[in-house]
Amino acid sequence: VRLVESGGGSIQAGGSLKLSCVASNFDTSTYCMAWFRQAPGKERERVASIGGRAGDRIYTDSVRGRFVITKDNAKNTLYLQMNSLKPEDSAIYYCAGRIDDSRTSAGQCIAVSEIDYWGQGTDVTVSS
Repeated sequence: VRLVESGGGSIQAGGSLKLSCVASNFDTSTYCMAWFRQAPGKERERVASIGGRAGDRIYTDSVRGRFVITKDNAKNTLYLQMNSLKPEDSAIYYCAGRIDDSRTSAGQCIAVSEIDYWGQGTDVTVSS
């Protein structure tokens, strides 16, 4: 399994970025996936997750209404559209996936301990 993120960068507050994660040897139509982020000196936190079969979505409170998680199963690619970015959104963003045929909903991809695979991360910096 390989997860490769792209799309990070530096942007001013209020702007938008779209992150992508291409999955290899990972069936996005079956298994749940998520975006996590980690700022310097802080623990890794989940931003949004999406179910495999059902495509249900869960967002952390701080990004709900601003970020949208989607996927293209034909391309085996996960996305995170980030709008109205704030300086506190600055972090390294990680794509994550869990392979478990009996646990495929978004709610089963919300804890670091539940994740089987991680991408290398892409850096997002939001300036005020």
